[in-house]
Amino acid sequence: MALALCLLLATLCVRQAVAGQCPRECICGQKQPVNHTEVDCYKRGLRSMPRELPGDAWVVRMGQNFLQTLPARVLQGMPHTESINFEHNTITTIHPRAFSGAGQLILVNLHGNQLSRLPRRIFQGLSRLRFLMLGQNRFTFLRPEMFAGLHNLTDLDMSLNDITSLPPNIFQALSDLRILDLAFNKIQKISGNAFTGLGLLYSLNLDHNRIQSIPLRTFKPLGSLKILVLDNNLLYTLNATALEGLGNLRELYVRNNDISKLLRDVFKHTPRLTHLALNGNKLKSIDGTSFLALTGVQEVFLHNNPWSCDCRMKSFLRWLSQSEVNVFSLEMLRCSSPSWNKGKTLSSLKPVDLRCKARG
Repeated sequence: MALALCLLLATLCVRQAVAGQCPRECICGQKQPVNHTEVDCYKRGLRSMPRELPGDAWVVRMGQNFLQTLPARVLQGMPHTESINFEHNTITTIHPRAFSGAGQLILVNLHGNQLSRLPRRIFQGLSRLRFLMLGQNRFTFLRPEMFAGLHNLTDLDMSLNDITSLPPNIFQALSDLRILDLAFNKIQKISGNAFTGLGLLYSLNLDHNRIQSIPLRTFKPLGSLKILVLDNNLLYTLNATALEGLGNLRELYVRNNDISKLLRDVFKHTPRLTHLALNGNKLKSIDGTSFLALTGVQEVFLHNNPWSCDCRMKSFLRWLSQSEVNVFSLEMLRCSSPSWNKGKTLSSLKPVDLRCKARG
């Protein structure tokens, strides 16, 4: 009995020793109360993955090092790892089986590396993955195989890359995605079926791209979308068919584009908007009746547009006087033309001031 107890204790001690191994370059600590190890190898000058890591590693931080490649089974012997961070290394290549055996991963952070492509189905076995950060790399195009197997992914960051287009069905495998960040790319073309399958998407960020127009019904699959950011693009128009399907949209940001005109029915598919930003465009006039569909709107941003304060603005001035909506920086809505109203604030004008030159 005593011998058996000693052998048992010895086995436990060996297991604890193996589980407790920590690379000398790193700092390891226990996460209570689950007794999982956090391995911190952040900014340690590493050029390769440490050979031995604790078998009970839960979180592994490898950011701000000099890693260039990720080998096969990078988390071999660590079956419990849920989060691994490789941000701001110089990784250019990843082995096709780099994440083999890492089925418990919930977060993978590869932000700030030099990746231009990924192996086919690289994340195939990561069915529990929820967060994937691929921002600030060198991706120029996307392939559907990149996201194969990620049906539980909720947050995808592809910002700060060189992506030029969004092909059809590119995100179809990501049926549970809630947040998609594509800001600061070079997107010029969006396929009409680019967002197929994203019925649960909550937020879509397309800020700072090169989008000139949006194909009809592009956003129709996004029935759950609440936030849409189209700031800092080259959009010259915005029409109702482009916004079709966004019946649950709450916030629409289209700042700093080239939009010069809005049609009267532009917001008929977005009746639940609460925040609308159109500042920094080339709008000269706006039909006040276009806002009547927005019964729940709370804030509207319209400054930094070259307003022409003539008879075409009468319906907007009427809406402005009757509505309780907060028009941000109302005093900044200044008239650029015609000459008799130039420099005046729109809010200071009366309907009689909004006249047009007589023809003939």
